[in-house]
Amino acid sequence: MSKFLLVSALWISSFYFANAQTTTTPTPDLNCYNKWAAKFEERGAEDVADGVYTDVIITSRIGSKANCYSGKAEVKDKKLLRCYIVLDDGSYEEVKRTWKNNSDKDVFIINGMSKTMITVHNELVNVLWPAKIKAKKAAPKRAPEPTDD
Repeated sequence: MSKFLLVSALWISSFYFANAQTTTTPTPDLNCYNKWAAKFEERGAEDVADGVYTDVIITSRIGSKANCYSGKAEVKDKKLLRCYIVLDDGSYEEVKRTWKNNSDKDVFIINGMSKTMITVHNELVNVLWPAKIKAKKAAPKRAPEPTDD
């Protein structure tokens, strides 16, 4: 009987430890803004010159949820003047919000991303210039392993 109890205890504990090792903590999903921000941080970006850009991404975030839209932006003196979201029919709609603390004024563009603008409803808005991301750097070439020649 004691052998049966010992074998049962060992079997149950091995099952418990096997499951404990395979259990992982889930990682939070990266939203579209986080993915783009990581790419800009990793590679850097060229300066954004004055002009009108029709290839920008406009991000809108509330809490951990984010939406990324194709858009158009006007830049003057390295500052964002206006931005527009592209609609399904190809037309543009200006991004107009009630901004907190004039966060839509003097919106500088640094490293291919605009400064974050904040609405009175705590929505965070940024404009990104993906065409300005620098090319991916070449990885260092690994040396060969020694051989027994």
